[in-house]
Amino acid sequence: MTDEIVLPHSVRKAHSAMAVALVGFMGAGKTTVGEALALQLGWRFTDLDKLIETREGRSIEQIFQESGEAFFRRVEHALLRDSLEALSDPTVLALGGGAFAQAANCELLASANVPVVFLDAPVEELFRRCEQPGVVRPLRRSLDEFRELYNYRRPSYRKAQLQIATGNKEISSIGEEIIFGLGLIPASGAE
Repeated sequence: MTDEIVLPHSVRKAHSAMAVALVGFMGAGKTTVGEALALQLGWRFTDLDKLIETREGRSIEQIFQESGEAFFRRVEHALLRDSLEALSDPTVLALGGGAFAQAANCELLASANVPVVFLDAPVEELFRRCEQPGVVRPLRRSLDEFRELYNYRRPSYRKAQLQIATGNKEISSIGEEIIFGLGLIPASGAE
């Protein structure tokens, strides 16, 4: 893992982007970085997992336990579609850890011309970040299972237009890397 910004050949400058999507494995910092990036840009912030919890009136953990992952993925896809269709202000979207591993969600983002940023860190660090007291992550089990799921999803994440290694970095500097890497222009007066 390097601290470099990786720009695939297909990256495009998104000066007028209506949205930027943050993807990555659980613990990558999608929500934390997303909130900071939205502040830096003067944009709105939307956490797809929070939208799902609000719509369903229960936690992600409860949805997985009571209705299963397939149901969760259907709701996730519908809310991503609705969020993209309803965009009226520039928005930073934090997607759940498995959202970008679903081909239909990748197609939605591509058809909406939303640049996607993959936030990455070493798998052991991601596992440690997920050890928060009181926070249950339905797909976080043993380190071996965690690593296996990470390795399964990583090829999907790597299709993002921009990849950022988040290990040992300040949140604000990660936001600056995203702004630079995508050629975004912060709103005047934004931090």
